[in-house]
Amino acid sequence: MTYLLRRLITFPLVMLGVSVLVFVAIRLVPGDSITAMLGTEAGLLTPQQKQALAAYFGLDQSWLVQYGRWLLGVLSADLGLSVTYGKPVLDVILQRFPLTLELACLSMVIAIGIGLPLGVFAATRRERGSDLAVRIFAMIGQSTPSFVIGLMIIYVLSAGFGILPAMGQFIPFSEDPLGNIGQLILPALTLGLSFTASVTRISRSAMLDVLSDDYVRTARSKGATRRRVIWRHALPNALIPVVTLSGVEFGYLLGGAVLVEQIFALPGLGRMVLDAILQRDYALVQGSVLFVALNFMIVNLLVDLAYVMLDPRIRLGGRS
Repeated sequence: MTYLLRRLITFPLVMLGVSVLVFVAIRLVPGDSITAMLGTEAGLLTPQQKQALAAYFGLDQSWLVQYGRWLLGVLSADLGLSVTYGKPVLDVILQRFPLTLELACLSMVIAIGIGLPLGVFAATRRERGSDLAVRIFAMIGQSTPSFVIGLMIIYVLSAGFGILPAMGQFIPFSEDPLGNIGQLILPALTLGLSFTASVTRISRSAMLDVLSDDYVRTARSKGATRRRVIWRHALPNALIPVVTLSGVEFGYLLGGAVLVEQIFALPGLGRMVLDAILQRDYALVQGSVLFVALNFMIVNLLVDLAYVMLDPRIRLGGRS
């Protein structure tokens, strides 16, 4: 059995475990979805009306019955009905996910585009002033919360200089690409700069280990240029820790950057899940968590497959 097939077989088992955990966890939150949905108007309902609403959304059954019905629906790609939006959960998720995916991709481009060259630069100038400056930048970046960076970016670039919009009605990329990028660049910078510090530190550490290996010294002794030794011989083998870190971070970003989406008023997946928890929208929370878990597993699988491309010595599922 191949490594890929074994990993794909574990997907349903992991999803089953996640479904049980999220199903129980959301129901342990005090309150109920009908009261949260109607607010103060819930007090005007008669007991018969409350019972009818509970029966309509399937909340009058036991947890075991509710979970069984929901699980059968999941197997047929039916994640249930959102009480908040009055639409199928899958439709609501797919409506919000493109924004979160675009934001995650932009953030990763910024983080890797800045962090990787900085890490390589610092590693090739070890213990010099430039190396110290990069390390201080990385420590400041890792110790500063993302919402603080976001507020500073809004104050400087938006409120101060008026270069970019802070927030507003979201513009899909298909309607106005430039307007869409302009609206997402500030939150992408907020997330990207936070992750840049981690990429810088891990790439610097990995490059320092690789630059001391025998094959790097051999390449230098054969007359290879310094640029070729760094970027052609050393960097590919130093990328594995960077790819691992990037894969984990990208999986988290696909789950939605709740604080950043709240600050910039973006209708993304993370903000939607937060609102769904506050509204006790059981079906939406359960479906969203399952969707995020599936994305996370796919990203991790792609990261493992990328190891083989970066280093042919690695054999997945066997000896290396």
